[in-house]
Amino acid sequence: MTQEIPLKIIIEHPPVGIDFGLQRGSGNTYETIQIQRSSEKNLKFEFTITVKPSKDGLPNFLGPFVQGPTSQRFVYIDIGACAGQHTHWSRRMKIPLIGIDWDTIRALSTNSSLMLVARVHGTGKDNGPTCGTVKPFEGWHIVDRAIG
Repeated sequence: MTQEIPLKIIIEHPPVGIDFGLQRGSGNTYETIQIQRSSEKNLKFEFTITVKPSKDGLPNFLGPFVQGPTSQRFVYIDIGACAGQHTHWSRRMKIPLIGIDWDTIRALSTNSSLMLVARVHGTGKDNGPTCGTVKPFEGWHIVDRAIG
């Protein structure tokens, strides 16, 4: 059984004046979409991914936004030059898809007003944009779309 699940990534307190965008595709054929220039506000990226059972029965996340090996799937947020901006910042933020289990997926499938939201801090230790795998990562949380 294959199903679509809605996700939202909220990047909190990113450094001002830098482009962030959601990566669709991988390798040399990716494109950056939903590009937003950071300001005083949080950035929000909404999209859907597909999930189906893997050979071992765990959720297998698929689709144009999903990256990485089956057991370690993630989503990229492209930053600065990676998002097409002319800047010295050239980074990508890795948002893991860990912690999304079948109980969570079933809850989403029974109520179309729900979605999964991950909140991540947008500024790194060097005061530039966060890059690499987001740490600490508080995971994905079910929220009502109207509130989320």
